[in-house]
Amino acid sequence: MRSAITLSLVPETRGGPFVFSEGLADGCARAAAFGFDAVEIFPPGADAPALAELAGLIERHRLAVAAVGTGAGWVVKKLSLTHPEAAVRTQAREFIRALIDWAGRFSAPAIIGSMQGRWEGAVTRPQALAWLGEALEDLGEHAARYHVPLLYEPLNRYETNLFNRLGETAVWLGTLRSRNLRLLADLFHMNIEEADIAATLRAVGPLVGHVHFADSNRRAIGLGHTAMPPIIAALRAIGYAGYLSAEILPLPDDSAAAGQTMLAIRQCLA
Repeated sequence: MRSAITLSLVPETRGGPFVFSEGLADGCARAAAFGFDAVEIFPPGADAPALAELAGLIERHRLAVAAVGTGAGWVVKKLSLTHPEAAVRTQAREFIRALIDWAGRFSAPAIIGSMQGRWEGAVTRPQALAWLGEALEDLGEHAARYHVPLLYEPLNRYETNLFNRLGETAVWLGTLRSRNLRLLADLFHMNIEEADIAATLRAVGPLVGHVHFADSNRRAIGLGHTAMPPIIAALRAIGYAGYLSAEILPLPDDSAAAGQTMLAIRQCLA
């Protein structure tokens, strides 16, 4: 397993669960200084001018790109794959497709989290899932062009009413045509929704494509009450070799959060 830390380029997310938020150059330099293997990037869109710097920065600091978040499409533009208006759903899909293309240059997967949306009003759950499934099939196959999966993240009940638990999500993903879809296991969301995080990870097995390494209070591992030994044992048992990526609150400050995360990863993997 490898280490990663989040870096947001979206001003609206400042104070949210992203450790570094002072730009690509600052974030990459600090990620490398703390000893991380990779950065997980949350950009405002594939056309963000700052992204032109990335290739040089990751080469200079010997980093990889662990994953790319698409949530700015929701945070900034209010786009979702289950929006009641077809035009908005199309915009959402194309926003994500462009980020898949950009992330593919770095052999990194894109994440579908907040852009999944929710069902409400005149939109029923079956209708929302039909729209979501169609989009994931399309985008999953698009990501396959770059030999990376598309990551789908079940969120907790306060953020979506579509899927909250990994087991039920895995069953549903199995009904879709694309075989290029993987689960993002976020330990913060799982702490809220799962009865046994380790048992759930063992149950969904090779579908786990990425892990958000966050404690029960969405702070760095070790600052909440999540018991990590059984979780790490489960990840090893299923052969997970991907990233433990710190999508966490920058508390008490970003340096402390990064330092505690690296300490926790080293202790967990010792």
